[in-house]
Amino acid sequence: MREKMEQRLQQLRNEYETGQKMLVDLEAKQLNLRETLLRIDGAIQVLEEVLETDSTLESDNYSQVETPVIVP
Repeated sequence: MREKMEQRLQQLRNEYETGQKMLVDLEAKQLNLRETLLRIDGAIQVLEEVLETDSTLESDNYSQVETPVIVP
């Protein structure tokens, strides 16, 4: 009986160690994913600002174009 309990104890220790390694790996992946999402978020903000500025410039340029007057 004691031998079976010692074997089970060793199995549990091995499983625990494996779980700890998996947890460390998942935490590293989570950190990497968070950093990637932050970079993507920054790129989205920059592109939105550029598009907004570009849209504003286009509407300003369009309003400055003189419409020809047709004289009958």
